Amino acid sequence: MSRDFNLSTFLPYRLAVLSERVSRRLSVEYQRTHGLAVAEWRVLVHVQRCGAVSVRDIHNCVNLEKPRVSRAVSRLESEGLVQKAQGQPDGRLVAITLTDAGRAALEEIVPAAQRVALALTHRIDDADLATFFRVMETMHEVLDDDPRARPRSALDRVPD
Repeated sequence: MSRDFNLSTFLPYRLAVLSERVSRRLSVEYQRTHGLAVAEWRVLVHVQRCGAVSVRDIHNCVNLEKPRVSRAVSRLESEGLVQKAQGQPDGRLVAITLTDAGRAALEEIVPAAQRVALALTHRIDDADLATFFRVMETMHEVLDDDPRARPRSALDRVPD
């Protein structure tokens, strides 16, 4: 390894650290109020966004491994926040939907999550924030063109 390599200036590392810090900060809110873990939060908000979805759909969209999604869904179901139903005529795929309790939990959690997002961006002027989002989208496009990169969900593409 090169002696000139500095992990703290390596872009993938910096992105991972920032992402993890933001995720942990958000988790303070939904853990405190509803006892949810990161995976459970991601499952809930994805089901809210998409309606009835399978574990495979969630796995493909929320950047979590299938076993972690399955455990999160099971816990959310035991807490009464989601429910499972047969999603296909042949019964092979289970559809996961929010319950009234799940919708109510999100009604309480989302405003707190939005406040965290606002706190992260309030010191950044509009032009810099727009540039930041454009740079993020460009990085996504580079990965979209890379056959060795995991595909991005169509739901996470920024509309033109």
